[in-house]
Amino acid sequence: MVRTVKRAFKYHFYPTDVQAAELARTFGCVRKVYNLALAARTEAWTLRQERVTYHATSAMLTGWKKTEDLAFLAEVSSVPLTLSGFALRSLPETKSAVGGDGGASGDVVSHSAQRSDHRR
Repeated sequence: MVRTVKRAFKYHFYPTDVQAAELARTFGCVRKVYNLALAARTEAWTLRQERVTYHATSAMLTGWKKTEDLAFLAEVSSVPLTLSGFALRSLPETKSAVGGDGGASGDVVSHSAQRSDHRR
């Protein structure tokens, strides 16, 4: 019988003030992109029963960066912004995936709770 040893590591980092500001700005932009992508996806499914693919989300991100209101998105690395849209790829387009209000609240059900039936 093979035993698997699980290990955990804790890391601490202490960013400079400049690094902390850049991290906060990046995380804020990631959150904004995720919320915009989730809203677009929820609207597409609720109104038209259409799926919004990762590629469509990526194209939306490019468009959002070109708007005057969201031009600040172009000032941070595109990798975390793109990955925030990628995180939506496994979220089903049903009301169970978001709050019972069809997504207006933006409350997302845990992915692990949704996948529990598939792991058995």
